[in-house]
Amino acid sequence: MTNLISIDEHLAFYIDGSCLENKNVTADTPAAWGMAVVIGDNGLGKGSGEILEESWGFVICNPDDDEFIGAEVGSNNTAELTAFAMALRWLLIDGSERNAIIYTDSQYAGNLSTGAWRAKANKSLVKSVQDLWNEVSKIRTIEWRHVRAHRGHRWNERADHLANRCVNKQLPIPLSFWKPGQR
Repeated sequence: MTNLISIDEHLAFYIDGSCLENKNVTADTPAAWGMAVVIGDNGLGKGSGEILEESWGFVICNPDDDEFIGAEVGSNNTAELTAFAMALRWLLIDGSERNAIIYTDSQYAGNLSTGAWRAKANKSLVKSVQDLWNEVSKIRTIEWRHVRAHRGHRWNERADHLANRCVNKQLPIPLSFWKPGQR
């Protein structure tokens, strides 16, 4: 992959999804996402930079909910896609012109979100995320990069922590007390 964005002066988004019992999923299956927005990150996983903002939430499967973006079931994949959507929404609201890199451990979410792969499932959710990607791409340079899951990459581990704690209905451990790998 060609790197379109230099490491200096960009926003780094680390996103992850989590699902309880990711088998035979339904609209009632709990799934959640986590996101850490980092400035000054070099992408190497050692924890460079500092967190600008953290957020997390549940995958919304109810079409009547104002936050519904197309997920029909709660699953790890819909959680990863929802996390991607939340990063893109953040970029639409942010007033800066900084370029952005979205880091995810899900090649599924990255490739579907950017239109590199064609969706076979979760089509409505994927369309929503692709629409967001296209909208953000009109106002700033954006790319996504894959990071390996559960390999000690500090900010990816933090996004995993946020998603895992949310799906288990627990508040995250404050960053000053948290250690990578701690769920």
